[in-house]
Amino acid sequence: MSPRKTYILKLYVAGNTPNSMRALKTLRNILETEFRGVYALKVIDVLKNPQLAEDDKILATPTLAKILPPPVRRIIGDLSDRERVLIGLDLLYDELSDNMLTSSFLNDSDEESAPATSDS
Repeated sequence: MSPRKTYILKLYVAGNTPNSMRALKTLRNILETEFRGVYALKVIDVLKNPQLAEDDKILATPTLAKILPPPVRRIIGDLSDRERVLIGLDLLYDELSDNMLTSSFLNDSDEESAPATSDS
């Protein structure tokens, strides 16, 4: 896999609503299992800090914003679709790309070493 990047994330929530709490719980689970300490997460309650949400043009909660590494990405919802979250954070895409390159390399090697057959 490619070298680990440091992720800067902001999760915008609206108080302790079920969707906000589910998003936070799901995100923490993903971060602990997939990112292993190479992230910084800031949770912003838009009810307490509406100006921060307005400045960042947050229109719905919960919203996860990936600030770094670029490009900035936003995922809206309770983050229950783990694959969508990983793709949105560019983590799953990197792993898929690495796996596809490895798989492609192995398949090319197999084809080169396979004996040719004729249909005579």
